[in-house]
Amino acid sequence: MNMKGRKNSVSMNFATMEQSDVPQGRNGKHKEIVTKILNDLDQLPAGRALKIPLAELASSKEKVRSALNRATHKSGREVTTATDGGYLYIWNEAS
Repeated sequence: MNMKGRKNSVSMNFATMEQSDVPQGRNGKHKEIVTKILNDLDQLPAGRALKIPLAELASSKEKVRSALNRATHKSGREVTTATDGGYLYIWNEAS
């Protein structure tokens, strides 16, 4: 059967929209905590570390550290993290 010149009559499976109306930012589930951490790091004096209780994290420390790692690499920042049984510690890496 020759398909040349024949229109595709299969209906679309998904809705469409103008490309200019597509949201461009990604607001992941860790955006709020990462934004707070970055804000505090901006104000953190040299030689000091943030001390964040693990019980206050909505996700695991590993997931928050991964999200923070993505954000700091994207912005070109150098931070260091450490944990113990109850806290996540974060500080700016000395240049």
